Amino acid sequence: MEAILDILNNWVGEYSVFFERLSAVDYIVLTVNILLMIYARRILTLIYHDKVSGSRSLNRVHVFRALNLLIILSFGYYHLYLPVSERGIGLKFVSVFVVIYLGYLFAHIIGYVARRKFGKEREVNGVKKSVETYNSRLLGLLSGIFIFIIVLISVVQILGFSGLLEAGGVIGFIGVFLALTHNAWAPDIFSGLIILNSGMAEEGDVVEITEGTPYLGVVYKTKMFHTEILNLVNNHRIMLKNSKFRDYTIHNLSKFASAKGLREKLNFKIGYDVEANKVRAMFEEAFDTVKKNADSGVETQFELDVRINDTADHAVEWVIYYYTKDVRNLIKTRQYFREVILDTAKSYGIVLATPLTHSIVNQAI
Repeated sequence: MEAILDILNNWVGEYSVFFERLSAVDYIVLTVNILLMIYARRILTLIYHDKVSGSRSLNRVHVFRALNLLIILSFGYYHLYLPVSERGIGLKFVSVFVVIYLGYLFAHIIGYVARRKFGKEREVNGVKKSVETYNSRLLGLLSGIFIFIIVLISVVQILGFSGLLEAGGVIGFIGVFLALTHNAWAPDIFSGLIILNSGMAEEGDVVEITEGTPYLGVVYKTKMFHTEILNLVNNHRIMLKNSKFRDYTIHNLSKFASAKGLREKLNFKIGYDVEANKVRAMFEEAFDTVKKNADSGVETQFELDVRINDTADHAVEWVIYYYTKDVRNLIKTRQYFREVILDTAKSYGIVLATPLTHSIVNQAI
């Protein structure tokens, strides 16, 4: 028992010296970092002010808390273990972490302020949030570059590269590295700015991309290097490089050319043996059925437009035009309208399957 008490007394005596070495500034720094670690999740939620996946949110919190922990551990190492003669190195070690952390924190705060001040309030996936615009992204990018330069110069000065040749060598190395890798990041940054400036693919817009495998999706977020799109058919996210996204032909279905909404069309191939007035009556009756459904997504106050699109070899291709403003449920609207037309066509005795035509030529032998 006495041995345990001796160990505890020695431990208390050893660490009481540690607290005696701390100054008022040290206590403030440690207290602030501990509070930042505790409230890291709330602070980041306030800064970003948007809903992200659990893993991404957790990674942000981990990075935030890791920097705080490094500062606290550096202070402890500096005051407890480092000899007095070597405390210049410990102070540099602590100072570097403090500068990097402050740069990281201020960059995110300025980005948040720029997004709130110059961003645009939009509803994305049922949630209202401030989305990026050209002005907010440009301000965030310029402020990030400015903060990076200040942090870089501060770290160079703290590490003792005070000579012009030494400091120039460090900064020159970073400059060469950025120059050699600019093809990997510069096109995406500038393409992202162009996308935001054009306003043709804003967050929350429904777009259709026809290159490669065609798909319909919602622009979820335009980030620094890539754009995230939520596929409306398979309900998963697609990540496209900003430079690649600009190469595609993008159909923005959310930006209507008319106050009536998006003018949609559906094509059907019906045999030549069916009279035109019967086909038109079938489509009109189907449209009357659609009108009775309040959740159809169709702008029923506008009449259905029925046309002949093509007279092909085997059938007449009919096309119907209707208007909709519920572009997020465009797939559902198309499927519902086709189902109603199929049921109505059966009641009229009209077959929607493309018929086969056989031509027999009699030749005298």
